[in-house]
Amino acid sequence: MLDKLAGISARYEELERLLSDPDVMNDYAKVAEYSKERSNLQEIVDSYRVYKAQMDELDGARQLVDEESDSDLREMAQEEVTRLQASTDDLYEQLKLMLLPKDLRDEKNVIMEIRAGAGGDESGLFAADLFRMYSYYATARRWKIDVIDQSESGIGGFKEIKFEIKGHGAFSRLKYESGVHRVQRVPETEAQGRVHTSTVTVAVLAEMDEVDVELNMNDVRVDVYRSGGAGGQSVNTTDSAVRMTHIPTGIVIAVQDERSQLQNKLRAKQILIARLYEMELEKQRSAQENERRTQVGTGDRSEKIRTYNYPQNRVTDHRINVTSYNLPAVMEGALDEFIDELITRDQAEKLAAGETV
Repeated sequence: MLDKLAGISARYEELERLLSDPDVMNDYAKVAEYSKERSNLQEIVDSYRVYKAQMDELDGARQLVDEESDSDLREMAQEEVTRLQASTDDLYEQLKLMLLPKDLRDEKNVIMEIRAGAGGDESGLFAADLFRMYSYYATARRWKIDVIDQSESGIGGFKEIKFEIKGHGAFSRLKYESGVHRVQRVPETEAQGRVHTSTVTVAVLAEMDEVDVELNMNDVRVDVYRSGGAGGQSVNTTDSAVRMTHIPTGIVIAVQDERSQLQNKLRAKQILIARLYEMELEKQRSAQENERRTQVGTGDRSEKIRTYNYPQNRVTDHRINVTSYNLPAVMEGALDEFIDELITRDQAEKLAAGETV
């Protein structure tokens, strides 16, 4: 690992030389490219330099312990060894995490899709509950949330709802929410008080730029139709809703919540690009034997990542075996207990697999 860090440090120094080269300074494209690369290396190089400096101090303190005849000075040196050893150990662990490969999507905005699964009307009601949960979470982090499209179930729930969350690092935290969420509770319509089990699927997509995905619009069929349900003045009066069908893959994207047909087309194209990017990533994952799958399942009750049990007031994430016994708080957006542990577990598995940049 230290050899890799030395190589990164050498590259950083090379970039600094290049950025001071008059020939490079006159090439704006090169300046932008090298500046971005240097910025990406800045944090790890700074930490590596601190680590090296502390290791030098530690070697000096150890030498003093071995050679100093004065017992008081030797004791002081031993205390310094203990302090520096703990500090360098912490830095070493931080450097290992910094060397993990970065997910280029982590800083992207998020497109989330929540769909009712098994359980009928109760599933639709829980889909609405999950939408509110993520809305609370986004608000607490000062992220902006916009509904893209929704299909209501008629009793206050959603058959499906798509929405965008804009904010720094949104995908880095919400990507772990992809999967099947199971709820166990007594539906309001259940006269005999029996607990029902229902499921909802959540998909989390990174909002990608067009430059990240090759999309040939000749492969896309665009249909327009009249919007239905809640919306602006154009609802049910103009053909503002848009349906895009990507013919090679069969992906269908429908958007109707924007005010104009043009806005709906732009939004549908944005979601289509995100889905195509995710599909390409899934191909890469499938080709790697040890890669963990992260896509949602069919919505069957057995394919679950998290269970929300109302009678027992608990929420359990089955991937990390973490349980919260404060279900109301979770439903109001207290998700960090799960997300922090999922990030830690993900980092640990990557370290165990020897993944580095």
